[in-house]
Amino acid sequence: MARVSRQNPQQFPGQRAHPVDEVLPVGKLTLYGFQHVLAFYAGAVIVPIILGNALGLSREELVYLINADLLTCGIASIIQALGVWKIGARLPLVQGVTFTAVSPMIAIGLGAGGGTAGLLVVYGAVITAGIATFLFAPFFSKLVKYFPPIVIGTILTIIGLTLIPQGLQDAAGGAQLIGHPEYGDPKNLGYALGTLLFILAVVRLGKPYLSSLAVLLGLVVGTAVAWFLGDADFGAVKNADWFGVSTPFHYGMPKFELFPIIAMVVVMLITMVETTGDVYAIGEITRKKVDNATVANALRADGVATVLGGVFNSFPYVAFAENIGLVRMSKVMSRFVVVAAGGFMIVMGLLPKAGSVVAAIPHPVLGGAAIAMFGMVAAVGIQILGKVDLREERNALILAVSLAAALLPNAVAPFFERMPEDVRAVLNSGITLGSLTAVLLNLFFNVFTRRASMEIDWDEIENDEPEEAHRPMGAHEPLGAHAPADPYAPQGPRHPQGAYDPQGPHHPQAPHHPQGPHNPQGPPWGTPTH
Repeated sequence: MARVSRQNPQQFPGQRAHPVDEVLPVGKLTLYGFQHVLAFYAGAVIVPIILGNALGLSREELVYLINADLLTCGIASIIQALGVWKIGARLPLVQGVTFTAVSPMIAIGLGAGGGTAGLLVVYGAVITAGIATFLFAPFFSKLVKYFPPIVIGTILTIIGLTLIPQGLQDAAGGAQLIGHPEYGDPKNLGYALGTLLFILAVVRLGKPYLSSLAVLLGLVVGTAVAWFLGDADFGAVKNADWFGVSTPFHYGMPKFELFPIIAMVVVMLITMVETTGDVYAIGEITRKKVDNATVANALRADGVATVLGGVFNSFPYVAFAENIGLVRMSKVMSRFVVVAAGGFMIVMGLLPKAGSVVAAIPHPVLGGAAIAMFGMVAAVGIQILGKVDLREERNALILAVSLAAALLPNAVAPFFERMPEDVRAVLNSGITLGSLTAVLLNLFFNVFTRRASMEIDWDEIENDEPEEAHRPMGAHEPLGAHAPADPYAPQGPRHPQGAYDPQGPHHPQAPHHPQGPHNPQGPPWGTPTH
């Protein structure tokens, strides 16, 4: 794989800070951060709800799990976005409980007898898997060369396509209504469609600042309409406590058993692939260079957050793809917005009454917003795949077979029922099965055959001036026009890393000449390095 020499942007003192590192005014940080919380909330609380119900926990224990989850999500998001030592990618990535771990944790908990006794075995496996993730992070980051754009693009497309049905399920009324007449009621679909249309209208007609708040405004307006029509109930807010602290090992000391630990370590290996894809996706959206060190730091943050989850009565953590779609829609790239969101999550984890206000947002309203955000995650994957030569049959097969594998658990639910419990717990997930398929097929087609693969050229991405659709509205003004480069033309001199030069647009590229000299910087992303 071609390697591109890069210079440190700090060597050029006149340059403006990258939008990822911009500290926005307090008012904008508050609004944008709260928007991330609203977009994240449904996905954040669904895991403890599913697990708690499956293990037969009481309502009080279930509420405790939700508060513990929100508290740990906030701490983990701040660590990931702000960065401490070599922990945290320092990118606008929100941390949430991974859906990949749901089935294995239910199997582990039920195998240990269910209830709080099952939770103790789950927490022992979670803590051990978190430590293993932290220790393995630098080694895993060196395997990034085995995740070329065809793999990353496929994984992100799978994540988006897998999440969209969850948004549609909320639009129909939520999973809790399945089997009831209210599920799929036209009124629910009306709320979802109205919320989605409102978001699209704000993006289309609103000024840049309002457009960046489209999701937040859609959720507020949709909830207000539902409340006015009697379909939003805030009665639980009155009964919620004002203050509650999640104490370490609330249910007792964790129990460490071999097979549950092995199952959870396998889950974390899969989530490491998912986080790697999310890190590359946010790098593509924000035009921020991602290298092995960035991936390793992000994975260390996953490991630390997962250990904290086991200690503070929560679960394994991963970078949330849902909020990547929000970054793409809002065009607000500052990582300090995620830090603000983490602060809100901590407050909600400590103030159950505040969390119950957000919990009162009707499922159809959340579903309408989720359809747009989850679709944007798939769009990022498709954008990356657009830079891959899919006329090459090997690349096309990697994409085609991986998509088919990802659809298998949902399309043919009984497929895994006769398999061993441990196997079913790991593979009964479209994201897991599709991602593993993409990685293994790439190894089979491109690595074991020693075929040259493609590399992400971060100089090309960073020096590509963001279009109007990619600028952080209200946070970073355009710096000049930029003509798209011919990806097959020899490249002339570029600005060094750090595309946000206040002096104006980039230097023009050298004129195209079919017999031009070999490009010493290597090909841009998507060009084969044969």
